[in-house]
Amino acid sequence: MRVSLFGLGYVGCVTAACLAKCGHEVWGVDVSADKVGMINAGQSPIIEKGLAELIEESHGSHRFRATTDPAEAVLNTDVSLVCVGTPSNGNGSLDLKAVRMVAKQIGEVLREKNGYHCVVFRSTVVPGTVRSVLIPILTEAAKKTVHTDFDVCFNPEFLREGSAIHDFYNPPFTAVGCATPRGGNTVAGLYADVATSVEHTSFEVAEMLKYACNSFHALKVAFANEIGSLCKGLGIDSHRVMELFTRDQKLNVSKAYLTPGFAFGGSCLPKDLRALLYKSKELDLESPLLSSVLASNQLHIQRLIDRILATKQKKVGVLGLSFKAGTDDLRDSPTVMLVESLLGKGCRIKIYDSEVSLAKIFGANRAYIEHEIAHISTLMCTRIDEVLEESDVIVVAKQQDEIREGLKPYLGKKMIFDLVRIIPSPCHRLENYDGICW
Repeated sequence: MRVSLFGLGYVGCVTAACLAKCGHEVWGVDVSADKVGMINAGQSPIIEKGLAELIEESHGSHRFRATTDPAEAVLNTDVSLVCVGTPSNGNGSLDLKAVRMVAKQIGEVLREKNGYHCVVFRSTVVPGTVRSVLIPILTEAAKKTVHTDFDVCFNPEFLREGSAIHDFYNPPFTAVGCATPRGGNTVAGLYADVATSVEHTSFEVAEMLKYACNSFHALKVAFANEIGSLCKGLGIDSHRVMELFTRDQKLNVSKAYLTPGFAFGGSCLPKDLRALLYKSKELDLESPLLSSVLASNQLHIQRLIDRILATKQKKVGVLGLSFKAGTDDLRDSPTVMLVESLLGKGCRIKIYDSEVSLAKIFGANRAYIEHEIAHISTLMCTRIDEVLEESDVIVVAKQQDEIREGLKPYLGKKMIFDLVRIIPSPCHRLENYDGICW
């Protein structure tokens, strides 16, 4: 495949050299005559392990050349990759001048070019940028119809400095935001020699994916450092703690707990966070990340409260009361907190939870109900249809087949807040059916 690549910075140089190694013919484009000159001399303008050898090899085989002329590159290629920088402005927003300029340049060349072309943005941009900013610039400059005369895709990069070449050839998957199979398949063709799955998705999912990944990486660094600081204050080997922590591939380093839904609760997570934060205070240590977790969790509950109150409906049905499916444990249940808040706002609540039956509860949980939330036990119904029929707003807090089947007659008719995404995805477009964070 013939590829033009705009932006010979770190990501651009690595991407271009690796694509050339895969057998593609690559034209690099940059405003810097010095970078262009180095590429055309078979030299790397970037320091990265193994990159100089890749560029020398691909230049020698005539698969990688560079130019300062956008038209020369686009007219001689089938696909354009945009890898220019999107640095921060002073207020934290992105400076899109370079990516806007390149989109306009490519569009102007496409106006004169015959035949199919695919424009692929790799520059990191916030969700909505490709659809609402870059595609309009391209179409206006090209005077052509997007996804008919040419395609646009978004292909986020995940290259770490120091291991970028290895990362290119060994990705967990390749994400392609696209609007047509033709565009998605074109981008997939770039990676035909890379052993990976190609996931086709929307522009916005692909754009957000990059931010989700990088934010999580930043979160992990901050988390490890806060745990490490606590360990140091307590005279504990922090590296040993985290070495054992990362051995847990079932919960700690896995997809567990990473599905957007409702707040966490139960007898462990809130209690243990509070205890750790108290110990942190005893040591005169600031732990802002850990301190923010409970506040974030409470804010998530408040979002739902606000959404329910905004409906102006007073009769609210709650399906699921314990803190998660498969248990009758009500301690620190976010759903209990929700019910208590709504009661305080004058709502009339009915609750159904087949796993929470006073006749079957013993020990600490029974005592908790009798002494802490006795008023809530009076709101519980023995039949799900009683809750569904007599409520104007329904909150789904558990994944259960009984709840899924019971909801079906009411989809699109009553306002349903689904906290666990219990209904298959096509129904997510229904009127009056929504989640809090999906």
